[in-house]
Amino acid sequence: MRRITTDDICTTVEELCLKANTDLPADIVEAMETAFQRETSPLGRQVLQQLQSNACTARKQKLAMCQDTGMVVVFLDIGQDVAVTGGILEEAVQEGVRRAYAKGYYRTSVVQDPLRRQNTQDNTPAVIHTRIVAGHEIAIRVAPKGFGSENMSQLAMLKPAQGRQGVVDFVVRVVSEAGGNPCPPIIVGVGLGGTFEKAALLAKESLLRSVGEPNSDPYLEELEQELLKKINQLGIGPQGFGGTVTALAVHILSYPTHIAGLPVAVNINCHAARHQEAVL
Repeated sequence: MRRITTDDICTTVEELCLKANTDLPADIVEAMETAFQRETSPLGRQVLQQLQSNACTARKQKLAMCQDTGMVVVFLDIGQDVAVTGGILEEAVQEGVRRAYAKGYYRTSVVQDPLRRQNTQDNTPAVIHTRIVAGHEIAIRVAPKGFGSENMSQLAMLKPAQGRQGVVDFVVRVVSEAGGNPCPPIIVGVGLGGTFEKAALLAKESLLRSVGEPNSDPYLEELEQELLKKINQLGIGPQGFGGTVTALAVHILSYPTHIAGLPVAVNINCHAARHQEAVL
């Protein structure tokens, strides 16, 4: 049994939050450069150039790349041969987020209650998803999620008879209705199957896959490319000013479902697709 302390977990979460808000991942940087080369609209190219410049400045000066530093989503894959010592795991994660947002002078965007709206002043609590896996390590993935894109997300409980075309129609409609609100170029996360809540979780987790990394399922890879083509044909373009690049990628995760259901969730991420990970 391997022991990992809550101090180490707290420090790691803090470091990941700081890096996620200032350093756009390499896969997104590369995808933005490819988008710049593909974009045919002069205004769209200008916008993409400005977004690239902003990301570069954020990285060099260690400043938040966006004023919306998001609500932090944390995925924990905990090896079953690990013993967490020194405190409560969830409290360590929350403290790591708390320290990062104070240290980075990031905007605190979390309210304690959805209706009474009192700010917690430290951007906690984070949303934590925990999974027990084989092994003796803890994998931590941190994704600060801004709500300009989060608010554009939707979920539908389709009928099985609607099939693949129903999924395509729903995903494209969600992106069309979102327009320029989620700050395109976007990454579109799609969760298929499971139950109501599982589809939404799949859509969120799919956003953590590196842009350019093919889907492990050839059928879903083909569906991703079909959706990406249809989404980019909408003409929304960078920041909604029109153009040929509305989305950088579409990522799909699927899960078995009930014979009577076809849940599908769409979770949109803006161009500032912030995520960092570490393994302890």
